Amino acid sequence: MLEQPTTEPDPEYVVLVDEDDNQLGTEEKMAAHRAPGQLHRAISVVLFDSRGRMLLQQRAAEKHHFKSLWSNTCCTHPRPGESVIDAGRRRLGEEMGCDARLRDVGSFIYRAQDPDSGLVEHELDHVLVGIFNGEPKINRAEARAARWMHLDAIDSNLATSPYRYTPWFEEVLEIARGSRS
Repeated sequence: MLEQPTTEPDPEYVVLVDEDDNQLGTEEKMAAHRAPGQLHRAISVVLFDSRGRMLLQQRAAEKHHFKSLWSNTCCTHPRPGESVIDAGRRRLGEEMGCDARLRDVGSFIYRAQDPDSGLVEHELDHVLVGIFNGEPKINRAEARAARWMHLDAIDSNLATSPYRYTPWFEEVLEIARGSRS
């Protein structure tokens, strides 16, 4: 009997980890994000240009969670067997249409529940930093907008309008900022 082709994409899986980033297994992505959320590996990419500006993105309104909020250049989950650096470069291409040499400059654990969707981010997040001098070619399914900003302008915006940013952004910003000194 011939198997019928499916039009549904294969489910994505995330890597479940302990607090020391040791792999514990894998879980289907959406299942890992249902409350209370399972701790899994993630990456947050931050691109700077030669003028010291950071490339921010406004998440697409179609995202499952934290829709339309401003955040770092891009984020993703490494696939099982994929390094954090390879995941970052893959996601730069998918979301921003660019590539950069990345380095892992630190990590942190956070948990945040989206008030609209109820989905939970519970991540051990690796912060990856790179240099890019150019304009991104954003994928509108992933990002609503992108903008180069000086760090002092970001700090000012965070002080007056923190609700416009993703819950993980401030920690990503501090780790990325520290990597530049």
